[in-house]
Order: sequence, then C-alpha cells, then structure tokens
Amino acid sequence: MLTKPVLTLDEANTMIQAALAEAQTQGWKVCVAVVDDGGHLLALERMDGCAPVASYVAPQKAKTAAIGRKETRDFEQMINNGRTAFLSAPEIQATLEGGVPLIVEGQVVAAIGVSGVKPDQDAQVAKAGIAAL
Repeated sequence: MLTKPVLTLDEANTMIQAALAEAQTQGWKVCVAVVDDGGHLLALERMDGCAPVASYVAPQKAKTAAIGRKETRDFEQMINNGRTAFLSAPEIQATLEGGVPLIVEGQVVAAIGVSGVKPDQDAQVAKAGIAAL
C-alpha cells in the first residue's frame, strides 16, 4: 500500500495567510482557496474589496490544479494553443492561470487557487502560499 503526506487545516491556513500577505504587499485584492488532493475545499478567504465572483473562481482553480496534477496555466496554454477540445474535459472547470498544486515527495497533496487580479499576479500569490510550506 502506498502512503503520502496529507495537508492539515493549520497548514492550509498557513498557505492562505502567506498568499494574502503577498497580495497585501502588492496592493492586490484577491480570494485564496486551498483544496485537498481530491479538490475538496479546506479553506477560503476573500479580502475586503475583492470581487465576489472570485470566491467561486479561486476554489475551481485550486480543484483543477489538484485533480489535474499541474498548474492551471498549463491547461490555459494548451487551450490557447489550439487544443480547444480540452474545454469539454469533465471536472476541469477553471483553466485560467492561478491554480498551483502542492507537491510533496512526488505526490500532489493539495492545491491553492487565487482569483482577483491579472493571471500572472494570481499565480504569484498562489506560489507565495505554496512557498510558505
């Protein structure tokens, strides 16, 4: 039987706080979501002033990164490069940059999704959350 690390709620909150700190440093208003390896929501925080729609988009970015086992930027690039059929893939609902998986010992154990600013800025904030662990 295989074993792998599992993200705790404290660690999910550490990721969120690090991501929010990066956003605040930059003057950005974002929503940050952390999911487990199956894409199930563990924690979410939306900053004051962030558009409400971001609270729907951020968890979907995180879920897509978790179950897709790669950054959502990769899916976005695939579609933009002509693989539009991928838009019909089941459960892949947020193919926008800003979702990043947390990989430990070669296994995806969680993912973080950020929404609220430009795609590369969302990714920068998400990666700050990953770096906190």
